[in-house]
Amino acid sequence: MTAVSSSADKPLDGHTARRTTGAAILVALGILVSRVFGVFRQILTAHYLGTGGAADAFTAAFKIPQILRNLFGEGAMSAAFIPVYSRLLARGEDEDANRLAGAVFALLALLVSVLVLIGVIAAPVLIPIIAAGFKDPTRRELTIEFTRICFPGAGIFVLSAWCLGVLNSHRKFLLSYLAPVLWNIAMIAALLWGGHAGQSPHDLAATLAWASVVGAALQFVVQIPATLAVSGRLRLSLGRKSQHVRTVVRNFGPAFVSRGVVQISGYIDQWLASFLPIGIVATLSYAQSIYLLPVSLFGTAISAAELPEMSRALGDHEQVATYLRERMTSALRQIAFLVIPSGVAFLALGDEIAGLLFQHGRFDARDTMYAWGVLAGAAVGLLATTSGRLYSSTYYALHDTRTPLRYAIVRVILTTILGALFALWLPGVLGIAPNWGAAGLTASAGIAGWVEFALLRRGLSGRIGVAHIPSRFTWSVWGAALAAALASWGVRFLVHGRSRHLAELAVIVSFGLVYLVATMALGIPEARGFLRRMRRR
Repeated sequence: MTAVSSSADKPLDGHTARRTTGAAILVALGILVSRVFGVFRQILTAHYLGTGGAADAFTAAFKIPQILRNLFGEGAMSAAFIPVYSRLLARGEDEDANRLAGAVFALLALLVSVLVLIGVIAAPVLIPIIAAGFKDPTRRELTIEFTRICFPGAGIFVLSAWCLGVLNSHRKFLLSYLAPVLWNIAMIAALLWGGHAGQSPHDLAATLAWASVVGAALQFVVQIPATLAVSGRLRLSLGRKSQHVRTVVRNFGPAFVSRGVVQISGYIDQWLASFLPIGIVATLSYAQSIYLLPVSLFGTAISAAELPEMSRALGDHEQVATYLRERMTSALRQIAFLVIPSGVAFLALGDEIAGLLFQHGRFDARDTMYAWGVLAGAAVGLLATTSGRLYSSTYYALHDTRTPLRYAIVRVILTTILGALFALWLPGVLGIAPNWGAAGLTASAGIAGWVEFALLRRGLSGRIGVAHIPSRFTWSVWGAALAAALASWGVRFLVHGRSRHLAELAVIVSFGLVYLVATMALGIPEARGFLRRMRRR
């Protein structure tokens, strides 16, 4: 099977490609607004809680709803439900689609009830899984308390994921990715109120945990009217007689693990970080809110928009393979254009980014340096992680959830082994502070991400052919990103000694501007397309 060379030198053309690009923009817009509020929430959390014991305990407990939200919202529901549901809609089998949606909702509601009950009752038992390194009684008891508060919110996120799956299948993208703004707003309000009232770190963290549950409920409720409007009359049933329901259930387990590998790797990072000095768990969380931005904005947005369209592909094997190759080539170019400079910026300007966002209140300059280390480590696997999401989506469009699962297991095993070596053993060997183990966590996860990406690419290329990106395009993007880094370092030298936040902002902005100008000068089509979209807005 040969690759399609015509699509390698230019973005995919045609009405479908334009529609998917528009969908990706809507997803990215929703994610961007939500993530901006999320970063602001983290800024306030760093300001009021800093990197103390209460911050560590809340971060560890809060990881559960975050993981479940991402696993179900961007993971299992997308991979197991959307391909089957979208295919039914493409065939005009609306009645079967409605029955499928109702059955999946009923099964999820049952799962939520069991999940929340177990989580609240078994919170003390979960602590070794959540944060085994929390040996001091205070952090341990706080983590148990906050975990019990957060668990109902985790269950509500599962139901929100169902809304996302239905709306995305009907090409309604914006609302589902904007809805988390309400979740963040609830928590931001709690931080501002509690901080202004002078609450202690413990009381403020508890207030924040309750606000996360309220925000989760708001996020779900706001999606219900639009979901019911597009899905028609739902028939709730726990029955699994339908072949379509059985397909979703069969694919759910493998998809849950494979699609959520980023979240699983992030959980492993937190588990290992709990063995590091106090404050590192919180520092890792603050930095994650930054380096997950390009993963969500570019990897998730593009993959989420592509999955329903790929799932609708009809025809013989060669026709489907050609269609998927063309879509993948165009999407991979977009991801590379946006993610490569993000990784370079984290490596070269991580201190400027972390300092601008977090260095105030209880978060000091030393914390900023450790956060930079986390960002630099994350840069190692950023491109592999975002591109890997697209490859996984293509497997799911082919109704194959087991192949990505096998590769995800490889990644998780590598993440655990390398993370333990890089975070817990290597700092002692190098004679540096154990706090720098946080950088080893993200760097080791990046190495594991490249192994998973190589496996995904090799396996899929054998099935549909190679999605080829010209080397000239790749080298041009890397060259522009490195030139932007050098230029921003020059700006840093020029603005040294001026107002810290203004100087940091000038350095970061100069990086983005130089990169855009350089890619335009090199004739990269994605740069012109990006600029056109900005002008329209």
